[in-house]
Amino acid sequence: LFGGFALLLWIGAFLCFIAYAITASTLEESNDDHLYLGIVLATVVIVTGIFSYYQESKSSKIMESFKNMVPQFATVLREGEKLTLRAEDLVLGDVVDVKFGDRIPADIRIIESRGFKVDNSSLTGESEPQSRSPEFTNENPLETKNLAFFSTNAVEGTAKGVVICCGDQTVMGRIAGLASGLDTGETPIAKEIHHFIHLITGVAIFLGVTFFIIAFILGYHWLDAVIFLIGIIVANVPEGLLATVTVCLTLTAKRMASKNCLVKNLEAVETLGSTSTICSDKTGTLTQNRMTVAHMWFDNQIIEADTTEDQSGVQYDRTSPGFKALAKIAALCNRAEFKGGQDGVPILKKEVNGDASEAALLKCMELALGDIMGIRKRNKKVCEIPFNSTNKYQVSIHESDDPNDPRHLLVMKGAPERILDRCNTIFIGGKEKVLDEETKEAFNNAYLELGGLGERVLGFCDFILPSDKFPLGYKFNCDDPNFPVDGLRFVGLMSMIDPPRAAVPDAVAKCRSAGIKVIMVTGDHPITAKAIAKSVGIISEGNETIEDIAQRLNIPVAEVNPREAKAAVIHGSELRELDSDHLDEILRYHTEIVFARTSPQQKLIIVEGCQRMGAIVAVTGDGVNDSPALKKADIGVAMGIAGSDVSKQAADMILLDDNFASIVTGVEEGRLIFDNLKKSIAYTLTSNIPEISPFLAFMLCDIPLPLGTVTILCIDL
Repeated sequence: LFGGFALLLWIGAFLCFIAYAITASTLEESNDDHLYLGIVLATVVIVTGIFSYYQESKSSKIMESFKNMVPQFATVLREGEKLTLRAEDLVLGDVVDVKFGDRIPADIRIIESRGFKVDNSSLTGESEPQSRSPEFTNENPLETKNLAFFSTNAVEGTAKGVVICCGDQTVMGRIAGLASGLDTGETPIAKEIHHFIHLITGVAIFLGVTFFIIAFILGYHWLDAVIFLIGIIVANVPEGLLATVTVCLTLTAKRMASKNCLVKNLEAVETLGSTSTICSDKTGTLTQNRMTVAHMWFDNQIIEADTTEDQSGVQYDRTSPGFKALAKIAALCNRAEFKGGQDGVPILKKEVNGDASEAALLKCMELALGDIMGIRKRNKKVCEIPFNSTNKYQVSIHESDDPNDPRHLLVMKGAPERILDRCNTIFIGGKEKVLDEETKEAFNNAYLELGGLGERVLGFCDFILPSDKFPLGYKFNCDDPNFPVDGLRFVGLMSMIDPPRAAVPDAVAKCRSAGIKVIMVTGDHPITAKAIAKSVGIISEGNETIEDIAQRLNIPVAEVNPREAKAAVIHGSELRELDSDHLDEILRYHTEIVFARTSPQQKLIIVEGCQRMGAIVAVTGDGVNDSPALKKADIGVAMGIAGSDVSKQAADMILLDDNFASIVTGVEEGRLIFDNLKKSIAYTLTSNIPEISPFLAFMLCDIPLPLGTVTILCIDL
């Protein structure tokens, strides 16, 4: 109510009330114009204030959304008994039981686990569920296997853990504190308007005082001189500009909502138009946030799979013996299942119970073979060894779907090098061949190529168990295998990735042509991040990183001049060791940048670094880990579908279709409104001349005033 424009209008209203008081006390028949003018100006301020309050009351509910993420209850072991307690009643040292489907009730250190995996995507941006066990594996708390964090979801297995942090001291609590304690600063439009107000105020006071002095010199009564002073100042106050700005922003926000951009903070509309740097998260923003089979290697060739969102991409031969053998293993050696009640839902949109990689294999095989659940019923599973971090493979044994074949089929999948070590033969071109050095080299080349694309690679093999040793009804022992797990037949590889959205490469190209720098900031692995950055155009074709140049010239990385590399992939561990000057140098000299393995604190440091360079920064993200950066940015853009409640509350704008390409639409609308507001300000300034002219004519030429002060106000409003 008392800042910027509002203060200027209050001063105008106050002066009007003074003028009315003076005329009422000195003249027998006073004019009420000044009273009406004062009331109108005060009303404009109050109505605008109420509108602003309504806008602000809808934002900044970050702490409430963190409360929504708090698990309601936890299973605790106290004094030898299992108790169910409210999550907030947990204390340090409590031993908690966590199972598949639970939300972790506090930061815990794992002391016992059985095939336990957690979904860390909201914290680290990794699409793949992370296995958790008692082993300490990394100095970085977010990457070590023996810690599970508050509010992340358990997606597989069971575990016991000791509570090491509660409440505000948890990683999630610290992110909440980081996000809620940030000062966002003024938007570009607010800065422009403040500058304009200072200019107008200076002009108004200068002209008012000048007229007051001229009136005195010309012999006017002091009362008339004061009326002139007030009239000039009020004539210069742009009473209508506040309404113009609000209407402009509101109309644009409505237009953007129809294009899937929901604006929470009106000033954000114009800020998006001024954006010069976009710091984008990878998972779910640039990518589809679903693991998908991207490539297969069988019959000694790499086959590209269809990763498009509508299955309109490349097709491959599904009739070859190599593919059929690979597909059967992928379908049977798989614990993922479609959730019930999804009959009319497209296969790619169906929800799945199970690991993200197995879900990708399940959907791929359902598209290729159809009715996977029926195939599994016809090939009854009689034994299974689940995947574990020691063996790094998963085995299942099935009865044959041919009633005349009494033999069992053993299928295995896992880490490619471990699977190959267990094989003596390989299936190529419909024939079984001895696994020789030449074939192993072909395997290694394919494995390195797919791994270099940032994809998660799995190996597949099978073996038909002889019926004389393993007849129907044979009791297989899964704990102490009484069947062969060596001397198997290698069939092929499958690699998975969270693929980029179809519209993203075009959107990135449009941003670049509009002079906007796009930086990827992700918690995922550098190789995966670089692969996605290249596929969407954040790293352009032909642009090299320092590592690429070193590899091309066959020299150590330390000998390469960093300024020769246009692109850069910076690891979170490197970022921790950089001071602000070195970070500024990276942001200044590299045009295409990817930050990988970043923590929430580091994402915030990157945004602050860009702002230090004078950039207007937009941040896009969907996870809890993005919320501090979203809040600090000049404009935060959250995802409407996959976004967490926390990220949506911290953001100024929400993309209802989760599509990065919608940001380009927002930039176009923002630039349009900036042009319109410049025109409005130009009109406001030019309209002051006809408002002041009658006063000049009245004073200098004694021509009666054709317009009263209220009529002058009507020109403004």
